[in-house]
Amino acid sequence: MTEATAIEEIPKDHRGLSFALDFGPLLIFFLVYKFGAPEGNPISSAIYGTIAFMVAIVVAMGISKWKLGKVSPMMWMSAVLILGFGALTIYFADPRFIQHKPTIIYAGFALILFGGLLRRKAMLKSLLQAAFEGLNDTGWLKLSRNWGLFFAAMAVLNELMVATLSFDWWLTIKVWGVPAVSFLFAMANIPMLMKHGFTVEEKPRPEGQDAA
Repeated sequence: MTEATAIEEIPKDHRGLSFALDFGPLLIFFLVYKFGAPEGNPISSAIYGTIAFMVAIVVAMGISKWKLGKVSPMMWMSAVLILGFGALTIYFADPRFIQHKPTIIYAGFALILFGGLLRRKAMLKSLLQAAFEGLNDTGWLKLSRNWGLFFAAMAVLNELMVATLSFDWWLTIKVWGVPAVSFLFAMANIPMLMKHGFTVEEKPRPEGQDAA
C-alpha cells in the first residue's frame, strides 16, 4: 500500500510525477494480474502481479531519487513491505497467505501506533512530519490514534472479505477499494489537523523565484 509523498516539498511541476510514482506500481500490479498471466489461475496471476509490483517499486524509487532528489520515508517503508511480503508471497504461493497478508500488515500497523500512544509517542510523526508541518503534539497523537483505529478496522474488514468473497473480487477491492477508502479517511482527518496547527496554505516562494 503506497502513500503520497510530502506534497509541500514537491514543486508543482513535479506533483504529477509524484502521484504516478505512488500509484503507478499498483496499476502495474493490477494490469499484470488481469492481462499478463495465464487465465483461469488466480494464484499464478497474483504471483506474476507481485513480481511486477516488486520491480515497479524499485524503478519508482530510482526515478524518485533521480527526478525529485530523494525517496520519501513513506516510499521506503512501502518498498520494504512490498519486497518483503512479495518475496514471501512468491515463496509460499498459497492463496491463504496472499489473502491474510493484509490482515497481518494492518494489525501490525495498529499495534505499532497503539504501542506508541501508550508511551505518549506519535509513531506517524517520523514518517509524515514533512507532510504536516505545523501540527502540534496533540494533533500528532490524535492522528496516530485515528489511523490506529483505521488499521484495526481494516484488519477486521479484510478477514470478513476473505470469508465472503471470491479471490478475484477480494483482490479487486483490495487493489482499488482500499486506496480509495484510505484517501477518503485521510481527507476526513484534515479538519481535525487544522485545529492543531496544520495549514494547507501555499508556502511563500523564495524571493526572485517566478511563479509556475
